[in-house]
Amino acid sequence: MGKTEAKIVEGKATPRGKYPHIKRAGDFLIVSGTSARRADNSIAGADSDESGTIHLDIRVQTAAVIDNIRDILRSSDASLENVVEVTTYLVSMNDFAGYNEIYGKYFDHDGPARTTVAVHQLPHPHLLIEIRAVAYKPEK
Repeated sequence: MGKTEAKIVEGKATPRGKYPHIKRAGDFLIVSGTSARRADNSIAGADSDESGTIHLDIRVQTAAVIDNIRDILRSSDASLENVVEVTTYLVSMNDFAGYNEIYGKYFDHDGPARTTVAVHQLPHPHLLIEIRAVAYKPEK
């Protein structure tokens, strides 16, 4: 099968458990579930107004998640073009249209196979989305 290698990517949010951002297994790269959380633990697409009301934006969060996955893949000399499968977890299927709109700016019909499911919650109440990705990038 080739080698396996796990990696934590500098400049990305620290995993909230004992798992890597990305794991190579032979010719495959598996990106752990990734959110819109930034390295400083703030969350893209989660803003508060002057009264303290939190506003969550699925479009901003979706773009941030895919950008995070892109950056994580780059750490292993891969790109979004190498992604062959994604699993997306949405807290609410009411966000599906906004998620789908932004997803379509990164991938087309010839892109990765995809599954989208609704989940009860994610590790932070301001997170609306998490994506796990599998990429195919043969070892050198």
